[in-house]
This record gives sequence, structure tokens and C-alpha cells, in this order.
Amino acid sequence: MRKILTAFFIVASAGVAFCAEPIEGNWKTKSGETAAIAKCGGAYCVTLKSGKYSGKRIGKMSGAGGEYEGEITDPADDKTYSGYATVSGASMKLKGCVMGVFCKSQTWTRL
Repeated sequence: MRKILTAFFIVASAGVAFCAEPIEGNWKTKSGETAAIAKCGGAYCVTLKSGKYSGKRIGKMSGAGGEYEGEITDPADDKTYSGYATVSGASMKLKGCVMGVFCKSQTWTRL
């Protein structure tokens, strides 16, 4: 019985890791900092883990299956933009826009 329970917990733990959204994890930003993306409430919070703005939350995204939207803040000027992110493998393309017209894009890579 003990072996069955141990096997069950190993499989259950693997299933939890397998179900994580593609956006979750640590990412290298375009400028070289590390950003961590983790669940926060019903969304995913983006927090810088290295660099000049380490510890600062710079975004909050919602979505699933590799497609996300929300807000992204440029920590250098503290301006917040409507943001979109698409995750494909170890790459995430982000796009931030002001008034839906003035947009900037960048690609982050998974660490």
C-alpha cells in the first residue's frame, strides 16, 4: 500500500508541473534582466528579479494556452501600456501599446 501511495504522489506531482501555463517561469528580458512570471490571483504577475529595478512588479497578464493580455510597465519611465504576449517554446513575444497606436515589441527567452 505504501508503494502505491508513493507512486500516486509522484505521478500527481508530475501532473501539477505539467499543467503549468507556458508563461510561468523565469525569462531573460531584452535588456538582460531576469523577470519571473507566476500566478497571482486569477492572473500572472511579472516581477523583475535582477537589475536596477529588481523586485519591481512590471506587469499583470491574463490568458491561457500561450496567448495573454494585460498591462506592462516600463520600469525606466514608470509608464504602463496595454500588453500582449505570445509564448512559443522558449520564446515569448511581447507587445506594449499606448492608445492602441504607438506600440513597441520585444522578445524574451526562457531561462
